[in-house]
Amino acid sequence: MRWLNIGCGNCFHPDWENIDLRPSSPHVKHVDIIKGLPYPGETFDAVYSSHLLEHLSPDQARALLKEMKRVLKKDGIIRIVVPDLEAIARIYLEKLDASINNIPGAEADYDWMLLELLDQITRSSPGGEMVKFLVKKDLNNKNFIRTRIGQEAELFWITESQGPQERPGIKKKKLMKTLVKRLVKLFLGKKTATAFLEVLFRNSGEIHRWMYDRFSLKRLLERSGFKDVRVYRADESRICNFNSYELDIEEGKIRKPDSLFMEGRKEEE
Repeated sequence: MRWLNIGCGNCFHPDWENIDLRPSSPHVKHVDIIKGLPYPGETFDAVYSSHLLEHLSPDQARALLKEMKRVLKKDGIIRIVVPDLEAIARIYLEKLDASINNIPGAEADYDWMLLELLDQITRSSPGGEMVKFLVKKDLNNKNFIRTRIGQEAELFWITESQGPQERPGIKKKKLMKTLVKRLVKLFLGKKTATAFLEVLFRNSGEIHRWMYDRFSLKRLLERSGFKDVRVYRADESRICNFNSYELDIEEGKIRKPDSLFMEGRKEEE
């Protein structure tokens, strides 16, 4: 059995083929998925991606799904995990009503849900407004945030308490960015230099370019040629022994509680 984890980031298992644009481990291969998947057809029994599709444009997402279908064997399973737009919208409206009715503690939750809806679409710098919210000294709704983004919140607060830590290569990138900004500013002016850096950031892969709910994601998978498309819980899958790899469930907890989990199957042409 062979399994492919696309855009794995820091969440991977050595039994899988793990690929990412910026590998975080020797177990992860460097692959630019925009250029396609570098594997022959019908190579894998399952393909999986978590919180990747929303960072692609709709056209790029369709192209990636076509490639995922190509490298899957007959009856192979595709598992896609994305932020759940429907759940975000429903909780946002719930917190909006609670805030209007002056329910104690609702306003902070409302502010967070507004960020979930908009921040990763509109941000122009790393972390956006979410980082500013998470580092507040008087943050009083940590438990609510944990229910939304799980271990990501915990890891952020732990890292923040330890002070700034730069990954290898980050300092070099910052120096290059500063040099480019100075050159653009010199020849084209300060305003153009600022706009240029914002364009670079918005193409860095951090922002959300689209969002999905259970209807639009199902439709996208079906139009990409997958059959028997269904919503699953985080702890259930048609992929054999999936939970043992701790990709969506880690130590009994959902890694990304704000997610929509969906699977489909490749049928013979």
